[in-house]
Amino acid sequence: MQIRSFQLSDYRTVAELLEEVLSEECCEETMGAFARQLSWDSELVLVAESKGSVVGVLIGTIDQQKGYVYRVAVKKNFRRQGVGRALVTNMNNRFRQRKVLKVLIAGDKHNELLRPFYDSLGLRPADFVQLTQPLSIVAG
Repeated sequence: MQIRSFQLSDYRTVAELLEEVLSEECCEETMGAFARQLSWDSELVLVAESKGSVVGVLIGTIDQQKGYVYRVAVKKNFRRQGVGRALVTNMNNRFRQRKVLKVLIAGDKHNELLRPFYDSLGLRPADFVQLTQPLSIVAG
């Protein structure tokens, strides 16, 4: 498995993965944030690739000196194989390179469903933050 930066040629595959994995409501919210993040900084959108296929994606963003993990999505048949953990680890490395002082998880209702995953990474409830504004206003 390889973790790499999003490339424009990944757009359709990533969009299909998000549609497949996320609820309809979550997917709608995520697609807007995904497009905005690509326009600001595509280096903070990571994909996990296995045997030439995109199997996971992480959308991150930075606001001042805080890094946010906005959305993690992994294909169902690749879950519990370390894909999500690898995506988060790689994003944390990118955050460190950019001198981010604090990494937070966007604490929306969709990420609450992933609380056991984030707990397994050693994150605490204090690491979750409710975004008071949409991602389109938080970053950029």
